[in-house]
Amino acid sequence: MSKRHFSMQEYWNRLAEENPPSLRFQGSTLAEWKVWHEQALRQLQALLGKLPQCVPLNAQVEYSAEEKDFTRQRVVFDVDAYLSIPCQVLIPKGMKPDGSNPAILCSHGHGSFGKDPVAGLVSTPAHQADIDLMNYDYAAQMARAGFLTLTPDLRGFGERRDGADPFPGRDACNVNYLKGSLMGYYPLALNIWDMCRCVDYLQSRPEVDPQRIGMMGLSQGGTMTTFTAALEPRIKAADIIGYVNPFAAFGIDRANFCGSQILPNLYQYLDAPDVAGLIAPRPLLIEMGTADSCFFFQDLWQGYEQVRRIYGAADAADALVADVHAGAHAFAGNLAFSFFRKHL
Repeated sequence: MSKRHFSMQEYWNRLAEENPPSLRFQGSTLAEWKVWHEQALRQLQALLGKLPQCVPLNAQVEYSAEEKDFTRQRVVFDVDAYLSIPCQVLIPKGMKPDGSNPAILCSHGHGSFGKDPVAGLVSTPAHQADIDLMNYDYAAQMARAGFLTLTPDLRGFGERRDGADPFPGRDACNVNYLKGSLMGYYPLALNIWDMCRCVDYLQSRPEVDPQRIGMMGLSQGGTMTTFTAALEPRIKAADIIGYVNPFAAFGIDRANFCGSQILPNLYQYLDAPDVAGLIAPRPLLIEMGTADSCFFFQDLWQGYEQVRRIYGAADAADALVADVHAGAHAFAGNLAFSFFRKHL
């Protein structure tokens, strides 16, 4: 008789170990990569579930304020028939509205303040503490470096959160996941939809070259960058910060995720590094901190190795860059500026 146990955690770990994703990339040649890429991308698109219908953006600039290094705008536009999205747009000083400039879509992480600290908008000491802890104002840093940046609130965060504690004693991400799943909608897919609408908006800006749009994000922002860049070919270069690691480690074993960062049945087909690998052959920067206590470095490195395998098979090894830094769960900023200057 096999050894008995009563642990659900052990049960999930065994299932994950004995049932690896069926579309995990295991090839090594360009031909194998092409077949895999087509199959994996089609499967990921199928896993998104129901998506909204497109509506006109109806974009509105609610204010435009001059700051030292850039012009700050608050912009609101419609993403579907039932919901709008508030954003911070940072326009570098001297940028001409001639359609020639690069732009970066900057996604925030699973923090308390949504887009604001990423865009360098500081209204409380707690906002500044997040910036100091994670070098979190990367949208502002990129704007100072000459890129127009767009930073939106994800669904359920910042201004799109229904109060500080909408479901007392419960994780709002998980509650929203359960509500949406009853109707075939999933927060991750809806946020991907919103990021694609953000690309629509960036392409409508008079300053922006529609062919020079990148994306970056830390933590859940890394989740959003991974999935959006995999599915949205208009994103020409991506910087995933502190995210790409196998689901069996951070998800199944450590439960370090929430309902806003998963799709039903995803691990049946694809692991997180495989999703990141779908970005190939476009340029990709992966940032990993050796002191990261949110996503452990040994797991991040394992994820990076799988992405590197995919990029190698895609004949795009030179398009993948690693920024390994002696820091925690934070934006390193060692290579991001030169990476986007080169590829945008």
